[in-house]
Amino acid sequence: MPAAVGGLPESTPQRPATPATYPAVHDLPPPRATTILTDAEQKKLEDDLIAARNRAEGNLLAAPAIP
Repeated sequence: MPAAVGGLPESTPQRPATPATYPAVHDLPPPRATTILTDAEQKKLEDDLIAARNRAEGNLLAAPAIP
């Protein structure tokens, strides 16, 4: 079909013979093999994170100021 009546221009490349593959967007990932943390494990993890944050803040306060 000529470009004047709504066709593609002559310089347009040909379409590929096979369409491009797209990821399957509706496929769900498999269920996780790991279990959810217990209350005790979650509490320990939170305490460890709080302790790491406090150590980092302490290191910032102890560091000399850059002039």
